[in-house]
Amino acid sequence: MTNTKENNPLGQHEINTIRLGVLGGGQLGKMLALAAGNWHLPMYFLDKDPSFPAARFAAHFEAGDFNLESDVLRFGQMVDVLTIEIEHVHLGALHQLQASGLTIHPSPDVLETIKDKGLQKLFYAEHEIPTAPFVLYESYEAVLDALKKGTLKPPFVQKTRTDGYDGRGVAIIRTSSDYEKLIPGGTLIETMAPIEKELAVLVARNERGEIKAYPTVEMDFNPEANLVEFLICPARIDQELEARAEKLAIQVIEAFGVCGLLAVEMFLTQDGALWVNEVAPRPHNSGHHTIDSCTTSQFEQHIRAVLNLPLGDTRLHTPAVMVNLLGAPGFSGLVHYEGLSECLAIPGVHLHLYGKDETRPFRKMGHATIVAPDLGTAIDRAEQVRDTLRILSK
Repeated sequence: MTNTKENNPLGQHEINTIRLGVLGGGQLGKMLALAAGNWHLPMYFLDKDPSFPAARFAAHFEAGDFNLESDVLRFGQMVDVLTIEIEHVHLGALHQLQASGLTIHPSPDVLETIKDKGLQKLFYAEHEIPTAPFVLYESYEAVLDALKKGTLKPPFVQKTRTDGYDGRGVAIIRTSSDYEKLIPGGTLIETMAPIEKELAVLVARNERGEIKAYPTVEMDFNPEANLVEFLICPARIDQELEARAEKLAIQVIEAFGVCGLLAVEMFLTQDGALWVNEVAPRPHNSGHHTIDSCTTSQFEQHIRAVLNLPLGDTRLHTPAVMVNLLGAPGFSGLVHYEGLSECLAIPGVHLHLYGKDETRPFRKMGHATIVAPDLGTAIDRAEQVRDTLRILSK
């Protein structure tokens, strides 16, 4: 048989010799490395500090800056396939590495669009993907001028075009009294969606075009931190809406041509429409529950997809609720966990601590997935974990 990439996705490599590189060494990198360990697949990571979560689980951890051209170029020469755990990386270096023949997923072109929320929205408009109405403004002054002229009126949502992450870079402007929250620089202004629920569908695609979607999840946000507090799967929606959400996620990943995972966050509006909010081309917070509740975790699936391996089964084998474990308000410094033993005594609780040495208010320090025979029980136990486990400082 001819040794083509299609029938032998790893080319001349065995699974335990291919060097898979990741830009970023945080908690997503750690969980990728843990998934890769089942296959004894060596993973390489680039990030600033070997104290970061992925370092102790990596075959090789390279200290460096994924926003520095020379560091990314050096790292790219060490690996056979390169992927990311964060979008905000040096694109110029990725374009050079791709031109030299390195396989990179997601591609630099895709990253260039996705990492800029303004370009993302223009992409949706061009490809007739439903999203909230929007306007792009070049500067803070342009936003103020539009407010003065009355061409822009609250309520609306303002987002930084780049560098927003984990709830940062978003301002919700409901009335003129919120104008002090306006963010400087070029921004995206969206009509405030009439939200009934916030949903997400995690979908994966490999180079051969195989696509698989996970069951839709429902997200509840912490209003103070603008971070997901609870994630519920399966989402409390009917089968018709589940099918529409999956179809929309597949439309989005095909439009982008992403190889790997794509988390597609959506608004379900009060009139039953689905709008794409934004996407992330990597493992995502909305998929952490898959480690404990699905046949194939999102982390294994991402590895399968970027190596052009057959995609894994995405079926949910038990209802699950995920709780983000956030640093408590008012505490910064060396981390101290309170209530850990009590949470471990609750049936169905799976704790995942990220290994970060220092906490600060609302910093993601871990997550807990609670599995149970029914969603009601899982939600009750998730609330118990939320109210019991406190992440403080020494």
